[in-house]
Amino acid sequence: MERPAWAPRSIDISLPSVSRIYDHYLGGSHNFEVDREAARKAMEFMPGLPKISQANRAFMRRAVRYAADEGVTQFLDIGSGIPTFGNVHEVAQAVSPGARVVYVDHDPVAVAHSQAVLAGNADADVVAADLRKPREILSSPQVTELIDLDRPVALLLVAVLHFVEDADDPFAAVAELTAALAPGSLLVLTHASYEGIPLPPERAGGAVDVYKDIRNPLIMRSREEIARFFEGYDMVEPGLVPMPHWRPDTAPEDEDPWALSGFAGVGRTA
Repeated sequence: MERPAWAPRSIDISLPSVSRIYDHYLGGSHNFEVDREAARKAMEFMPGLPKISQANRAFMRRAVRYAADEGVTQFLDIGSGIPTFGNVHEVAQAVSPGARVVYVDHDPVAVAHSQAVLAGNADADVVAADLRKPREILSSPQVTELIDLDRPVALLLVAVLHFVEDADDPFAAVAELTAALAPGSLLVLTHASYEGIPLPPERAGGAVDVYKDIRNPLIMRSREEIARFFEGYDMVEPGLVPMPHWRPDTAPEDEDPWALSGFAGVGRTA
């Protein structure tokens, strides 16, 4: 397999990556055949995965606009993935010029492309780090330079927590990040769930098995379990809901049924 010029030498292009699979679902071009093959296998069981991914991105953009409209001008996006149209810094800085954004991802391709996209933008940067190590994220030079933790921050955990197994205690990681945030900060979160998927869980489980096979387990949690991530936050209306139902731009009943899979919510610290 020939290595594209945009692929860092450090990555093994024979192994699939969840961020590149997601890029494929969104119609992006920064993925390899191994990623597309894994995506096709998952879509044999859940053909609506691209619709779910699009609903996820649409929610993220609405939530970022909401945060900026509320006067929050700092954004920490963990598990940011490969940049596509309508990134956090584009949405936030369109509403609030000078808004500061730090992206965090552990995929070298995502980090390399973020660096290219952010070249010349003094108010945005990217960190190569892992959600499971909050202290490394919070103490990184990029965060300490751009983010003032004494002022409100919008913490984005969009489509990332379902890739953290219970053994790695994602609830503790979120609690540690929350503890570092000033009052008035926001948690913006989406999470996969069997609830809302328009087919039997055992059928959807076939797609989950694909992610397990590529050593990136997809952890489907219940609405009740997902709500635990918001401990210490007051939920912003309409609460924890299917993604198209969170402050929609268009009537959610017009959405594809697949877009109603999983949950999204925004919480505010007291």
